[in-house]
Amino acid sequence: MSKSDVSENALIALIFTNTPITLVGDAAGILGSAAAGNLYISLHTADPGETGSQTTSETAYTNYARAAVPRTSGGWTVAGNVASNAAVVNFPTCGASGATITHFGIGTSPSGAGKLLYSGALSSSLAVSNNITPTMAIGACTNSED
Repeated sequence: MSKSDVSENALIALIFTNTPITLVGDAAGILGSAAAGNLYISLHTADPGETGSQTTSETAYTNYARAAVPRTSGGWTVAGNVASNAAVVNFPTCGASGATITHFGIGTSPSGAGKLLYSGALSSSLAVSNNITPTMAIGACTNSED
């Protein structure tokens, strides 16, 4: 059994833009959060996999921190069953010790294990070294519900 396209789009819109899923149970349906909050993009040196957390294979380059992206239409674009970052995502500049980044994750926590909601491979690996500032272009962090 699979979800319908309508269901997939509604679920991804709830997660990424805090848009309620109407007509589930009653007219109001499954409501978004009272405060939309953020999702946190993490960078990884290998695929964190379906059983991983936000810390699984997470990079540890000097000065690294996850990037907060608001759960709004300003933070994410949702079309069909796909969500993409709506603005450039900047990470801290590497201060010394670097890493090669191959994957990204999207989760619920600014630090620690958190809940890894989605993950994916970068279109090409990124070698991060001293004075390199990793960025994700608009639409580079794309996730689908299927």
